[in-house]
Amino acid sequence: MKHVWRQTRSFPPAARLLMANQFAINLAFYMLMPYLAAHLSGGLGLAAWAVGLVLGVRNFSQQGMFLIGGTIADRYGYKAPIMAGCLLRTVGFGLLGWVDNLPALIAASAATGFAGALFNPAVRAYLAAEAGERRVDAFATFNVYYQAGMLLGPLVGLALLAADFRLVCSVAAAIFAVLTVMQWRALPARHRKTADSTATPDGVLAQWRTVVSNRPFLLFATAMIGSYILTFQVYLALPLAATRALGSKGTWATSGLFMVSATVAVLGQLRLTDWAKRRWSPAQALVRGLTAMGLAFLPLALTPPGTDIAVLIALAAAVTLLAAGSAVVYPFEMDTVVALSGNRLVATHYGLYNTVSGLGITLGNLATGALWDAAERNDVLWLTWCALTTTGLACAASVAALARTGRLAVRAGPQLAPA
Repeated sequence: MKHVWRQTRSFPPAARLLMANQFAINLAFYMLMPYLAAHLSGGLGLAAWAVGLVLGVRNFSQQGMFLIGGTIADRYGYKAPIMAGCLLRTVGFGLLGWVDNLPALIAASAATGFAGALFNPAVRAYLAAEAGERRVDAFATFNVYYQAGMLLGPLVGLALLAADFRLVCSVAAAIFAVLTVMQWRALPARHRKTADSTATPDGVLAQWRTVVSNRPFLLFATAMIGSYILTFQVYLALPLAATRALGSKGTWATSGLFMVSATVAVLGQLRLTDWAKRRWSPAQALVRGLTAMGLAFLPLALTPPGTDIAVLIALAAAVTLLAAGSAVVYPFEMDTVVALSGNRLVATHYGLYNTVSGLGITLGNLATGALWDAAERNDVLWLTWCALTTTGLACAASVAALARTGRLAVRAGPQLAPA
């Protein structure tokens, strides 16, 4: 942790605040979200379709609105959408604990989702601007705080849940309220140089056309979809495998997998990033990290069914390698998005990138779920793991092809200036 602290202190105050913000954002989010479905179905007695609707609205209002959030950030500065997102999530989380009718729950869920769409692209664009030439290091450190919040959030939420779900929601809302005040008091504003007439195109449609016409960026976003499908298997295929092998104990195994994944990122992120920077170019780091993510599923393909201990070891190996590969990929991936944007409309690029990834996750989950059902019926679950491995290798090959043809080359563009 001394390494993390030294690395954090090496960045400007605004970057350090953004990292602390992300830890608190994830802490509050994961305090509540893992237990929301149980509250809606058990505590409020909602039907399964209603629970799915509430959760689906939250996901759509975030993933589907990232482009809007990024557009707002580029047009009006990064500070305002970060503050607005934190304030909106304060209201949304507070409502989730105190309302019990479906329309109000849908409204609260939509508010929490759109809040993420507001502050996520702005935070990443702001951090990139603050870090300058040290973007890779900044995003690596940022991911440590991100994962630490994911690791601690469910544990804090579980402790508060022993008292009341409303307490969980109230504490989560209070954290976002404090974050809102912190942004207002301590976060400097950032905007583009007014002398730069090319910084922001006139009109939102012109802004979107600029981003959509960035062919290398779109190719990279498309090539990286597979990495998000693989990462999401911590929520889908891996828990299914744990439950199938261990029955009722699968829930505990799944919780352990989450903790292993976050711990690998927290403890290994900076070391893996430093190691990759010394040995590889950014493109090579992306390709090798993506390859590791794909190979993470091979232990499960090679493990014979019916052996609980062997399956548990394979699951732990898969999560560890998947988390390590993701840790290698993430800082170089975020840096590549900025490089391909040419430091122009960075938040809008991040917004579209997240929207493309979210769509890919949705389609990928449908395909993975359908393949799992078919493979389970025919007792060929190894086919699911091989398909996921192939996805990772195809993703790595696509990025390698982009690099080989020069499409990942840095584009020149205007810089951001502090207010």
